[in-house]
Amino acid sequence: MNMDSDLQIAGDLMEVPHLLQPEREHPVTVAEFAGLAREIAADPDRWAPHVEYDATSRWYHRLRTGPGYEVWLLSWVPGQGSGLHDHGRSSGVLTVLQGELTERTDRGVRTLRPGTQRIFAPGYVHEVVNDSLEPVVSLHVYFPGLTDMPMHESLQGQCASLASRESLPA
Repeated sequence: MNMDSDLQIAGDLMEVPHLLQPEREHPVTVAEFAGLAREIAADPDRWAPHVEYDATSRWYHRLRTGPGYEVWLLSWVPGQGSGLHDHGRSSGVLTVLQGELTERTDRGVRTLRPGTQRIFAPGYVHEVVNDSLEPVVSLHVYFPGLTDMPMHESLQGQCASLASRESLPA
């Protein structure tokens, strides 16, 4: 028999399912967590019925859990913010679903619009605020699940502290 085609040499891929990786039930990589957030964001039927607003504090609802991760839905009325914080030992994906959030870090200010994703590692310090006049809805995936959210001093205080340390002789 003459083997002159790729199909004849390799065989039909559909005939060798053992070579294909099975689809995972739960995400395990950063890219898969970001994909999960995009998948949920693209389907308002999965999240919109759960949204509520609270005039006194940010509202939140755990939308989903899996082995080692949590998915949270948050709403922010105008003026509400997180305060300057990190996420302890958790990494995360923040996805804006409706409205605009402002993210402040020691590197500057960024406007987060619908569809925008921020991926962060443990130790990432930021403040998120609804500076707009409209309510905002966001989706947050934490892995491992969020167990600690240490608060930090203001960014101005951090910058002043860094500047004073930098001016000290080594």
